[in-house]
Amino acid sequence: MALQVAQKAQVVRQYQRSGKDTGSPEVQIALLTERINSLTAHFKSHVKDFHSRRGLLKLVSQRRKLLDYLRRKDADKYRSVIERLSLRK
Repeated sequence: MALQVAQKAQVVRQYQRSGKDTGSPEVQIALLTERINSLTAHFKSHVKDFHSRRGLLKLVSQRRKLLDYLRRKDADKYRSVIERLSLRK
C-alpha cells in the first residue's frame, strides 16, 4: 500500500520548500495524506481488513501531530497546507 516512486516524487516536488527539501512538515503531511487517501479507497472494497485499518489510524494520528506542530510553528503555512490538501470542510 506504499506510494509508488513516481507518485511520491511528484508529491514531494509539489509541496517542497526548496530544491532538495524532502523532510519538511508540509511534504510529510502531503505524503501521509496521499497514503491515507489510497488506504481509504482500499477499504471501500476490503471492508473487513482490520489490520490495515489500524495502520490507517496510526497514519491519521501521525498526520495530526505534524499538523499541530506546523500550526504551533507557522500558522500561515498551516493554513496553506490545509487549503491545498483540502483537509477541512
